Parts: sequence; structure tokens; C-alpha cells
Amino acid sequence: MHARDLAVEYESVSVDTDALEAARLMAEHRLQGLLVLDAHGEPKAILPASQMVKVLVPEYVIEDPALASVVDERHADRLCQALAGRRVGDCLPTTIAPPPLADPDDTALEVAALMARVRSPLVAVSEKAGDGTRLLGVITAAHLLHELLGAIDTPGGPARA
Repeated sequence: MHARDLAVEYESVSVDTDALEAARLMAEHRLQGLLVLDAHGEPKAILPASQMVKVLVPEYVIEDPALASVVDERHADRLCQALAGRRVGDCLPTTIAPPPLADPDDTALEVAALMARVRSPLVAVSEKAGDGTRLLGVITAAHLLHELLGAIDTPGGPARA
């Protein structure tokens, strides 16, 4: 099984996408993260849902979690207003690592090792095309596990102990 066979279409956003729209996309599709593309459509970053949640939480609460208990529910219900007028690029950490990229010919084990090494729930699969790269799709950790588990459940797959 190669990366090109494992890659699936996946929701992506650009650095200029409205942050509230990106949060809604994550929530509606229950995504653990989004692939963020640069202005040229090339993978720039992975925006984990946890990072989006962090943007919602006031800095003073992150520094002193005890303060979270004194914020009433009426104000807590308005946390998402912190995303109003922001772009996805504004929600990325100041120092972002490039997204993990797999070559289309990488094996499932190579993809799994990449995910494990960089601790990412997503790996973009891309190939060189002209002056840039062409995104073929994304492999999620859940999809990779599903495929790997399917390999042991099929006739001729590894025997179970």
C-alpha cells in the first residue's frame, strides 16, 4: 500500500480563509485539524483543532487556569467571537513547522513513521509538478489505522495471536 493509494480528499483552507469559517468547518465535519494552503495552493501548515481552541481562550486564562472558574457562562458562550475578523493565518502559531509531506510512492510504514515522528494527525501527499507541488490528498491517522487494521482482518493477512 502506497501513499498515493491511501490519500483521500480532505478539507483544506488557505491562510486567508476567515477563521470563523474554518472553525465551523472543523466543527461540522468533526475534524482534528485542517490542511492550510499558501497563496499558491501548496501545503503550508497543519492547523490542529486544539490550536483553534487555544485562540478562543483569553491569554490570562491560559496563564492562570483558576481564572476560568470565575468567567460566567454568558461570557464563556461568546468565546468564538475571538475569531471574528481573523484569518486562518492569524491563528497559526508564530513558529510553524511545515506540514508533513509524503511522497506518492511512500509505503504505509513510511507514512506511519512520519506521523509518529512529527506527531501529526495528518500527512499531505504531494508530488513535484513544474515549479511547485501538486497536492494529491491527505492521509489521516484514523484512515491509516483503518487501512492497516483491514490488512490483518482480510484472508491471507497476518494471523492473530
